[in-house]
Amino acid sequence: MISVNLIPLSDYGQLSLVVLGLLVLAYIGNAIRVWYRLRHFKGPTSVAWSKFWLIRSHIKQTVYLDVAEVCEKYGSIARCGPNWLVTNEPELLRRMYGVRSLYRRNKGHVAYQFKPGHDNIISVMDDGKHTRLRSKMFAGYSGKENDNLISSIDENIMKLVKLIDEKYVASGAEFKPMDIGRKAQYFTVDVVSTLAFGKAFGDLVTDSDNHQYIENIEESGPVIILVSVLPWISKLFKLPLLKSLLPSEADTIGFGKIMGFAKETVAERFGPNKKSQRDMLGSFLAHGLTQEEAESEILVQILTGSDTIATAIRVTLLYLSTNPRVLSKFLDEIAAHSPSSPITEPEAKAMPYLQAIIKEGLRLWPPSSALVTKTAPPQGDTFNGLFIPGGTDVGSSAWGVFRNKKFWGDDANEFRPERWFGLEDGRRKEMDDTMGLIFGFGKYTCLGKGVAMLELNKVFVELLRRFEFTVIDPTKPWKCLNFGIFSQSEMWMRVSRREKQL
Repeated sequence: MISVNLIPLSDYGQLSLVVLGLLVLAYIGNAIRVWYRLRHFKGPTSVAWSKFWLIRSHIKQTVYLDVAEVCEKYGSIARCGPNWLVTNEPELLRRMYGVRSLYRRNKGHVAYQFKPGHDNIISVMDDGKHTRLRSKMFAGYSGKENDNLISSIDENIMKLVKLIDEKYVASGAEFKPMDIGRKAQYFTVDVVSTLAFGKAFGDLVTDSDNHQYIENIEESGPVIILVSVLPWISKLFKLPLLKSLLPSEADTIGFGKIMGFAKETVAERFGPNKKSQRDMLGSFLAHGLTQEEAESEILVQILTGSDTIATAIRVTLLYLSTNPRVLSKFLDEIAAHSPSSPITEPEAKAMPYLQAIIKEGLRLWPPSSALVTKTAPPQGDTFNGLFIPGGTDVGSSAWGVFRNKKFWGDDANEFRPERWFGLEDGRRKEMDDTMGLIFGFGKYTCLGKGVAMLELNKVFVELLRRFEFTVIDPTKPWKCLNFGIFSQSEMWMRVSRREKQL
């Protein structure tokens, strides 16, 4: 007979305790190691041990405020997670984003993949691929190979003017409240869809979220931005059950519907009867973008080119309509210059007060406020005498950068276009360089910057030369959401025609 020596049950209990003890010690040891490598950076107590603070902040949609407060309280480079730092230092951000920067994108960018496993200009981590994609799309975004860029923007501005004039102008006791928050986004969605697909979605014509794109983004945005903090969540969407919850090209509404448009539009440019046009998509393809890449980049255009610029329009209109002094000076400038209608870009650039107004709107509510991080190079980096260990994720606090009182002055939270005048050359350059971070910097500069500035240079002149806007309830001017970008709605205003159009 074979003899089997069984371990007594009491010994199993002791063995379990030993294993449990070793696991606890391993966890504590790792936690101490994680805390130790960034111990010289201060932050909320819990952030050195877990991502709970970051997760809660993202769920509450207050991360843009919370990280700004962390920088103000704990220093211009502060800790906000076990391996996360956040900064409001423009110089460090320029170093991180520069063309020759050794900082790299990290796994958090997987959140911006529209299809799991399919990269685009925002999500791609490989630096070489990112550079190649940019080079293929630069000419299209610059307008040099897009014959209808300016006319597309002008046409949609006049559609916005027509919508307001025919449907929302009130006089006397009439009450025709208008949600300018939604109208601003109908305008930006129609502009970017015209540029991306050659045809507007038609939101301004129907005065509605025609394909429920805006509604869909507001619902899914919080999940997208949470994935940037917890990248492993993206793997769950590869499971059959959860994959079915993702947008699909077969959807009849929402982002899935837009994906279907992208697929159809790009397909028209390939095959035996391919359509050829001198537009943005035509430029992309002429410079070597593949069919799959083109589909992804059209979706990037829609996502980044509508919500962000809509915020800039809403914010600036709110400040102008509640600041009689600034509005009066702006109207005087329009009257003095008597620009064309629609105003041309050279005419707009010749209006210094308009340029200062645009800068202040962008500064006070930076359209992109996500805590998007870059990873420090393996050898680490030293800034202002502080060593950032290799592999550390460093994010920017856009709200903190553009409302920093040490940089902008005690009135940093005030909408004051005059701050841009009477500056010494050195100070002017410093402010302009910092404002440049609104659209990224270096190899991460937003390709759509030129298109965005075209819209902003035109829309305020065209609206305010014709209409007066009055906030109906100044105590509650809007409903504001934040999921890396802002979305403002229920921005109710009363509109009346000016006695004399400027």
